[in-house]
Amino acid sequence: MDSIRAELGDVKALRAMEQVERSGFVPASSVGMAYEDTPLPIGEGQTISQPFIVALMVDALELRPTDRVLEIGTGSGYQTAVLARMAGEVVTVERLPSLADSARTRLEAMDVGNVEVHTAGPCLGWLPRSPYDAIIVSAGAPRLPRRLVSQLVVRGRMVVPVGSREKQELMKLVRTQEGFSVSTMGSCRFVPLVGADAWPEDASARG
Repeated sequence: MDSIRAELGDVKALRAMEQVERSGFVPASSVGMAYEDTPLPIGEGQTISQPFIVALMVDALELRPTDRVLEIGTGSGYQTAVLARMAGEVVTVERLPSLADSARTRLEAMDVGNVEVHTAGPCLGWLPRSPYDAIIVSAGAPRLPRRLVSQLVVRGRMVVPVGSREKQELMKLVRTQEGFSVSTMGSCRFVPLVGADAWPEDASARG
């Protein structure tokens, strides 16, 4: 964490990450690399994000203890657990049922009680619990996902990678009364965001 702190400063996200054991969210074969600043495979062609990227994205959400957060792409549940340390409620959605089930079991075993884990439906997001104060997307979208923008409160924040399947720009969006404002946060690479308002199902093969 020291190298990340040197780049980002002592941000709140890092303090939350220090309270979550990343080794509990990676396969046994990767435990020895759990605290390296690198993404790691978690099965089903998915990865647990690089800690620097987790800190960068989560900090950009400017979370408050009363916020309701939507996470797109639960994965192993690591980032979910970090979010749960910083927000009042976390609703997380995972496209792959096996990952959703294992993340739910893992988070329950760790007594993370302010999280709902759902298997994704045909549309992006989770409308039954909207609107959200913040949305974090852990997969690369081909364009800004308007279906998710509509699930934000006014002044709500969203962090999402946008670009091609091979490379994206990390973007922060803030919803306003008139629409939304967008700023960029640097280049990144995520697995594709699949579904309506994103990449089609046949684009889910990993490059």
